[in-house]
Amino acid sequence: MALPEIKTILYTTSLGKHTRPVFRQAVNLAQTLNARIVMLHIIEPIGELGHALIQNYLPEDMVNKMHDEGIDQVMEQMKARIDTFCVEELGSLDKKVELNLEQVIVEGNYTDSILKAAAKYSADMIVMGSENTFGHHSQTTRQVIKGAKVPVLAVPTGKKFS
Repeated sequence: MALPEIKTILYTTSLGKHTRPVFRQAVNLAQTLNARIVMLHIIEPIGELGHALIQNYLPEDMVNKMHDEGIDQVMEQMKARIDTFCVEELGSLDKKVELNLEQVIVEGNYTDSILKAAAKYSADMIVMGSENTFGHHSQTTRQVIKGAKVPVLAVPTGKKFS
């Protein structure tokens, strides 16, 4: 029985300081399988109350400008993380490694956004971090594993949650 071909890996990131082992795993898999990586960062919406408070104090065009600038800053942070990783971990390799990588930022609930992105980008695998203690995955990781239609690789980040 042949293993299913993995062409696209959805890598989810919080951009936290504990995420490098997860990205390393996604890159290693992508290199081994000749797959592309879709790097997904999710921004949770501020909610109705927060939105109402902001609208009372700031004009709508300023709110939209701040939103767009925030998205641009996150995209730049993602690019900087990739560049730093390439220099620090791939720069010393004998051959140049080309990453086939697309960066995506979405707003919404973590679990729903990950599952929707997996479907939208035709991901064959999801690679995500799992902050855990006592062998239990985080709630988001558990929910993604439960709802995913493709294999999910949960990589320990070393970060503990309480």
